[in-house]
Amino acid sequence: MSLHGAAGPEELIFYVNGRKILEKNADPEQMLLSYLRKRPFSVRLTGTKYGCGGGGCGACTVMISTYEPASKKIRHYSANACLLPICSLYGAAVTTVEGVGSTKTRVHPVQERLAKCHGSQCGFCTPGMVMSIYTLLRNHPEPTSEQMIAALAGNLCRCTGYRPILDACKTFCKESVCCQRKANGKCCLDQEDDLFDKEEKVSTRLFSTDEFQPLDPTQELIFPPELVRMAENQPKRTLFFHGERMTWISPVSLDELLDLKAAHPKAPLVVGNTSVGPEMKFRGVFHPIVIAPARIPDLNVVKHMDDGLTLGAACSLSLVKDILTNAISEYPEEKTKVFCAVLQQLRTLGGEQIRNVASLGGNIISRKSTSDLNPILAASNCMLNLASRGGKRQIPLSDIFADGVGNNTITPEEILVSVHIPHSRKGEYVSAFRQAPRRENALPITNAGMRVLFEEGTDLIKDLSIFYGGAVSTTVCAKQTCRTLIGRHWNEQMLDEACRLILKEIAFPGSASGEKVDYKKTLVVSFFYRFFLEVLQSLRTMDPCHYPGIPMEYRSVLQDFKTKIPQSIQIYQDIEPSQSPQDPVGRPIMHQSGIKHATGEAVYIDDLPSVDGELFLAVVTSSRAHAKIVAIDTSEALKGPGVFDIITAHDVPATNEFYYSEGPEIIFARNKVICVGQIVCAVVADSDVHAKQAAAKVKIEYEGLEPVILTVEEAIKHNSFFEPKRKLEHGNVDQAFETVDNIIEGEIHIGGQEHFYMETQSVLAVPIGEDKEMDVYVSTQHPAIIQEMVAASLGVPANRIMCHVKRVGGAFGGKLLKAGLLASVAAVAANKTSRAVRLILSRGDDMLITGGRHPFIGKYKVGFMNDGRIRAVDAQYYINGGCTPDDSVLVAEVSLLKMDNAYKIPNLRCWAYACKTNLPSNTAFRGFGFPQSALVTETWITGVADKTGLPPEKIREINMYKENEQTHFKQKLDPQNLIRCWNECMEKSAYYSRKTAVSEFNKQNHWKKKGIAIVPMKFPFGLGTRYLSQAAALVHIYSDGSVLLTHGGIEMGQGIHTKMIQVASRELNIPMSYIHFCETSTTTVPNACASAGSAGTDVNGMAVKDACQTLLKRLQPIINKNPKGTWNDWVKEAFEQSVSLSATGYFRGYNENMDWEKGEGQPFTYFLYGAACSEVEINCLTGDHKNLRTDIVMDIGYSINPAVDIGQIEGAFVQGIGLYTMEELKYSPEGVLYTRGPDQYKIPAVCDIPQQFSVSLLSSSQNPYAIYASKGIGEAGLFLGSSVFFALRDAVTSVRNERGLKKTFALNSPLTAEQIRASCADDFTEMMKNNESASSTPRAISV
Repeated sequence: MSLHGAAGPEELIFYVNGRKILEKNADPEQMLLSYLRKRPFSVRLTGTKYGCGGGGCGACTVMISTYEPASKKIRHYSANACLLPICSLYGAAVTTVEGVGSTKTRVHPVQERLAKCHGSQCGFCTPGMVMSIYTLLRNHPEPTSEQMIAALAGNLCRCTGYRPILDACKTFCKESVCCQRKANGKCCLDQEDDLFDKEEKVSTRLFSTDEFQPLDPTQELIFPPELVRMAENQPKRTLFFHGERMTWISPVSLDELLDLKAAHPKAPLVVGNTSVGPEMKFRGVFHPIVIAPARIPDLNVVKHMDDGLTLGAACSLSLVKDILTNAISEYPEEKTKVFCAVLQQLRTLGGEQIRNVASLGGNIISRKSTSDLNPILAASNCMLNLASRGGKRQIPLSDIFADGVGNNTITPEEILVSVHIPHSRKGEYVSAFRQAPRRENALPITNAGMRVLFEEGTDLIKDLSIFYGGAVSTTVCAKQTCRTLIGRHWNEQMLDEACRLILKEIAFPGSASGEKVDYKKTLVVSFFYRFFLEVLQSLRTMDPCHYPGIPMEYRSVLQDFKTKIPQSIQIYQDIEPSQSPQDPVGRPIMHQSGIKHATGEAVYIDDLPSVDGELFLAVVTSSRAHAKIVAIDTSEALKGPGVFDIITAHDVPATNEFYYSEGPEIIFARNKVICVGQIVCAVVADSDVHAKQAAAKVKIEYEGLEPVILTVEEAIKHNSFFEPKRKLEHGNVDQAFETVDNIIEGEIHIGGQEHFYMETQSVLAVPIGEDKEMDVYVSTQHPAIIQEMVAASLGVPANRIMCHVKRVGGAFGGKLLKAGLLASVAAVAANKTSRAVRLILSRGDDMLITGGRHPFIGKYKVGFMNDGRIRAVDAQYYINGGCTPDDSVLVAEVSLLKMDNAYKIPNLRCWAYACKTNLPSNTAFRGFGFPQSALVTETWITGVADKTGLPPEKIREINMYKENEQTHFKQKLDPQNLIRCWNECMEKSAYYSRKTAVSEFNKQNHWKKKGIAIVPMKFPFGLGTRYLSQAAALVHIYSDGSVLLTHGGIEMGQGIHTKMIQVASRELNIPMSYIHFCETSTTTVPNACASAGSAGTDVNGMAVKDACQTLLKRLQPIINKNPKGTWNDWVKEAFEQSVSLSATGYFRGYNENMDWEKGEGQPFTYFLYGAACSEVEINCLTGDHKNLRTDIVMDIGYSINPAVDIGQIEGAFVQGIGLYTMEELKYSPEGVLYTRGPDQYKIPAVCDIPQQFSVSLLSSSQNPYAIYASKGIGEAGLFLGSSVFFALRDAVTSVRNERGLKKTFALNSPLTAEQIRASCADDFTEMMKNNESASSTPRAISV
């Protein structure tokens, strides 16, 4: 059969938002995401966002609708547009966020509620959230809360901490969302009286549901009737699509498929593209021919047989999930044990978007070691029905794993038609297990499927089968073990032998991504033990006389942690009754762009329309950590299609190295590279695809240089530091150590953190063509530095460079200096080619190139009295700065200045060193050194508690700042709000009664433990020098009375523009609707400081207030003459009297200073205070944990916008949970970053937030230093995430105490499941010690 078939090029027919699309030359390599965003005419819908390109973040979620003529049903499902080839959409209807609703037509209830419940901050993930919720509502107009939380498992958000998003979701759920806190039989909403003092007027409502429009399912877009007619009337025929490099063939019958497979045995079958897609995108695999069998009826069968279920190989995992769920409700329990086990794995496999498209057959045939289904399907004796031209055959699924990777049971021309899943039998027990870095939407570290069959009515093993995934490169079977154990009784003796046999049989080579082998081995035996317990318990249900089951305290471990919609409460102080109704300050006002975020109309850099003749830039980065560049060969790359030019350091007209401190920040590497990921050169081409293809062909020859320094330890050894080293000393440390009762010493390692802003680094540089002017549109926190660096690199004055920022899709400190270097790369390219250049980093490149939070080692020696009073501290901090200075020395300084957290330390000596290493340069990140040094402090506080035998909260209380005192750098401090936050948090969290309940729980449960901890916080506000906090604003009043406002602050999700409009509204005494904010630009406000250090609202608010007061002063005489007039009358009159209606406002900055020679100063202007109490539960067998409850009390002065401020606290807190418990960066011993996207790097998802989450703002707190007595709040909340770290430590401590383990133990951050499991030492971890296999070199290093 010829490849091209009889037909010419096919027309691809599908619909987008109700509009028909006829694509005459569909390219099989084109994904729906780039098609929607980039297709110049007719489509160009930019609401669907690029977040990761690998189906891991949900930013590109769309709804796909298809019509099934057989059942006459329309199926709606959500999918990741970044993995969907457009060729797979023949006859489908696509709905994007723009099709759901817009401000021009009608805003859909999902969009409206998400915005009004404050569910968007930067807004970049919002369209994906809208689409996930919308799709659910199309299928279930009144969903349960379980369905709702499952629908969001595949969507990540880095700003909000998910609580407000879930609040919006709850408004659609049918059951009541009362918290059912049974403490006194009342709902928390009736309990309000107990929670608050009567005098204060507090509020717990951040939005009012009365104004929401109802959900009306009849108003949705209909499925296009033409597609129904096509599906019903057109005979199905084979489709061929030929692209630039690839052909797509979609056959309609099994015979045809077999012919194709015989002709092209190497061609993969693609259904959901969730396995082949990422391989082609991230691993450079290429397939010239792809076969898409999804339309073949034989591959979509669902047959209920006497002995089980037969499911077509092309059935999606979601469909399999629904079929199994129904089967379980219909069949007797003993027949459905296999179904239950498979279903359990399906619940957490990927996100909904992946399950909706991924096929059962694809999961099996790809034989990935990470498949959660294969071990359980293999253990359950599932059968595979294969077909080829040679005929059909049936084999057990376990055969394809019989001898590991090289297995060739299935020949290249054979295809998997269907899978048979058997019924379970009497006396048969089946279970599946998994442990992943995050409970949902994460590939497993290790998983297992196990099945045992007993001789009838006994506990003698007749048949046993055990399969593991995640151990080696594919699923493995413990055959020997199973054979040996047949005929044994199901008892402790058998268990002991089984564990030993399994460890001997399953070999673990050190895996490439750097997972610790010991953890996997521990899981392998822990899973078997868990199976052992489950079966014992089931035997008891069958025959309680003979089988006593398992002890009560073991039973809880049989229940896995489930994700539920959290119950939350937010408490803030109501505005004074006397406040004018139109004065918006202090009210929970929705983010100004909230609705636009939710409709996809909010424009980010990559959403800007393409400029005529624009080029795309792809960077070529270094693959060596420290090497000389011998030669760059660009010949192959220049031959590539669409390639325009290649840009190197020689093309930089002026500055290529910026000296902001001792070492340079470099645009292009010139003669040597100093880290993996350093930009060496760049390719510009006519499309991003062509640019990336050519970049991969640039060959660079290196010659290694010594030394290669990656870790802090290596830096210390080679004396490699950025100057200056800093020291603070206070009191007499050495003398104090001589008089104390006790001394402890220790060290803690704190890993780095990737910013993971949802919008990757983005620049569009547009040369204007005269006077060397250039417009630079960039996603940055600091337009002025962009302007300065671009101007310097091009050798033109700054007044020729116009830098524009409308909004930023998240930044967190990562879009300062790095954005400047990347903007310069694009500007140099634009300058050389005289064309507009667009540079949008892929997620992988962004993570590789940009650096993040500094990894940190804290060493401490602490002297204290037996009553818990701390007398002396001697500490050294080492931070891994990476290869250039960036902000590293500043971060080191801040970590010293804020190290005391909330404690008075009478004698103190502390050093901080910024290490110079061959890693990408680390940079600013929310909290800026404080989250690291304060964790060290809290670690030794708990160390002192362990040593004295006093509870940690007592040590904290004894040493807390009590009255007006001085900090260790002699700045005055009034801690009364610190003490108020602490006491209120104690009270609101009912700390002591819950602590008792926790220890009661721990007595009654052996394998599960709870922990609780309460942590105080003092967060100093300030940038250290006055000129860093100056700000300016520009306010125009137009003759129609409308106001245009601009200032130097950047909107990156923290709601600064919303607050500035609130300020202007109060000052000018006009409604917010009169005021508009356009963009931040260097043309309107020059020399603006960065929006960083929580200071944006503080300083820009002062400037806006200043400008508005100037204007009001000018209008005052007119108002006095006509006090009854309207605003418009006054403005019109002012214009006619030639009164200037434009004013600038200015704020000089806070008077801050620090003298490092003397070790004293006033580096901060004021302090924020807070406290957080968290409770967790851990599973000692796997190390998994669940965040049960968190109560936060924060003193943030008088809140200008409680909704925005509470959103900032919660978002920072959840980022803190990520830093301290989940987010793990892994580097190879050569300095190559492994974790380059959401697949490998796990930020908190919906499943990670506390099940009960309450935030209260401390009432009647005033701050005389900032605008309207508010406080700058962006960063402070992040450290409170450490309360979860210490709650976990508390749980681990109770395990170790119960097992009589020696007192001291060190926990590092992030406190992952692996560390928790290793700290809960037991018989299984002991086996690891005796089972030392010749362990290979470590595949990952700790930096």
